[in-house]
Amino acid sequence: MSVDIATVKKIASLARIAITEEDAARLAPELDNIMGWIEQLGEVDTADVAPMTAVIPNHLRLRDDVVTDGDVRDAVLANAPQAEHGFFTVPKVIE
Repeated sequence: MSVDIATVKKIASLARIAITEEDAARLAPELDNIMGWIEQLGEVDTADVAPMTAVIPNHLRLRDDVVTDGDVRDAVLANAPQAEHGFFTVPKVIE
């Protein structure tokens, strides 16, 4: 695919970018080179390459999902200024 000045102007218009005629002439070969690189990447055979999420192998350290500090409600509520029925009591906000 060859990128010409008209294509650059169309892309700039769609992106709502104001460019001059000189900018469009300067950007056309650059965008053409980029499109060439993308076409080269499309030619690479990736059939035997496994998908990856990172460049280096990362192994998560897994732990058991257990509660280790539960059943301390009364100790937590002892620090509250006001508590009722096992809950924090807060001032009414809606008038």
